[in-house]
Amino acid sequence: MQTGEVAARAGVNIQTLRYYERRGLLGRPPRTASGYRRYSEDAVRIVRFVKRAQELGFTLDEAEQLLRLRRVSSARQSSVRALATAKVADIESKMRQLAAMRAALQQMLSACCGDGALECPILEALERDGDA
Repeated sequence: MQTGEVAARAGVNIQTLRYYERRGLLGRPPRTASGYRRYSEDAVRIVRFVKRAQELGFTLDEAEQLLRLRRVSSARQSSVRALATAKVADIESKMRQLAAMRAALQQMLSACCGDGALECPILEALERDGDA
């Protein structure tokens, strides 16, 4: 398959394929006599794997680790489980941070009637909190 076909089937753009190739996620494909890259069906599977991992919150580095574990026949499920457990903890931490941000903004909104001329309790709270 040529680059455009792999990109279309995997749901990414061509630059993503080239980036994955530079990072080593995809092996360098052989080239035709005219210089076109020729990818195997496996390239689509790899790109989809990485994109799905990213959709679940894994970074590209973490997706690369998972991909390496998938390739190694002696890899243990415990290694994959540890990465997934760490990701869940990271997501839960971010959720707590987002909840705190939401509560702070809701508190600011409740102090703001939206009709004030010059003084805005939201801007005042941001300025006040910035000095702390």
